[in-house]
Amino acid sequence: MAKNNTSRVKPAETELKEKLVNLNRVAKVTKGGRTFSFAAIVVVGDGNGTVGHGLGKARDVSESIAKAVDDAKKNLVKVPIYKGTIPHEQNGKFGAGKVLIKPAADGTGVIAGGAMRAVLEIAGVHNVLAKSMGSSNPHNVVKATIDALSKLRDPKDVATHRNISMEKLFNG
Repeated sequence: MAKNNTSRVKPAETELKEKLVNLNRVAKVTKGGRTFSFAAIVVVGDGNGTVGHGLGKARDVSESIAKAVDDAKKNLVKVPIYKGTIPHEQNGKFGAGKVLIKPAADGTGVIAGGAMRAVLEIAGVHNVLAKSMGSSNPHNVVKATIDALSKLRDPKDVATHRNISMEKLFNG
């Protein structure tokens, strides 16, 4: 069984980009009428193998996004990227959200839907085939995608562990 790639990254080390995945308006009915608040899901990454997700809730849209970005910076993970794609096929799961990501040839692009696309683009993956097979809830899809990315194994580590060259690993 492969161990998870749980190498945490310090947010101060990298220049991070952020992308809003979902913004949800929630209404609470009180005696004085409806009170609206917002829940934002954001992914942050440096476009070079670092990605994280966060959730922020507030009465104001911009404040909820800011809270989500702060939360996302607290749980960044490092993703191995090999020649603009992922090193191998991987499944990810969180709750009812199930995802499958496959490496793709150069020029394919990011073939993924909605929440998965945002995570993969921010992580810096340029060519990948992805399919969301379970829940379409953005919370679960984002977390399942990051689960799949964190399970990926670095090709250099696998090659040294097996005592073979990188060429033999991919062509052997």
